[in-house]
Amino acid sequence: MQLLPTQDEVLRILRNTNALREGHFVYPNGLHSNEYLQVALAMRYYQHVRTLSVALSRNLRSHSEIRALLPHISVVTASESGLPVAYGVCEALRAHQVYWTEQIDQNSPLRFRQYLTPSRGEKVILVDDILRSGKRLTQAVELLNSYQAEVVALAVIVYQPTPMTPSFDPIPFYYVARLEASYYCDAASCEMCKKGIPADQVWV
Repeated sequence: MQLLPTQDEVLRILRNTNALREGHFVYPNGLHSNEYLQVALAMRYYQHVRTLSVALSRNLRSHSEIRALLPHISVVTASESGLPVAYGVCEALRAHQVYWTEQIDQNSPLRFRQYLTPSRGEKVILVDDILRSGKRLTQAVELLNSYQAEVVALAVIVYQPTPMTPSFDPIPFYYVARLEASYYCDAASCEMCKKGIPADQVWV
């Protein structure tokens, strides 16, 4: 495998680790899909963390403004599942440090761990394992803005957009692989429901 894995090589990693599953899935927002991706299952293995994080860091290094900020730039992850990505990217870029957000429950706002907050004007790269609904990353951008930190890039291992995925323009956006699943807004429009294929309710 090359330092920059191909789309097929990333897919092979995801399938071999059961991170990418095919079937009939219902997301918390009501969308039905023929695929479910949980990148964290692939990131259980050090060799995959290294491969995918290094690939993402090389995409980031292609941005001259980001290169110019190194090593005085921090990495922030929007979720616990993004921590392997954050540490992998931080190591590969030789960035300054890692921050992460947490949430008491689904109805609570995102927050930084106590005594672990970015400084005003601090340049940060926001990373996660996947961008799908974009809800958590949107909240993370808002949280960073409230601390007056500057998000200079958004980077994820896999971009798997849904019809509801927001744009984060003008923040530069990077990913290692893009997956296109089929989505249906509800059971009435879902082809798999019409065929009577049992559905799995997924948590995230």
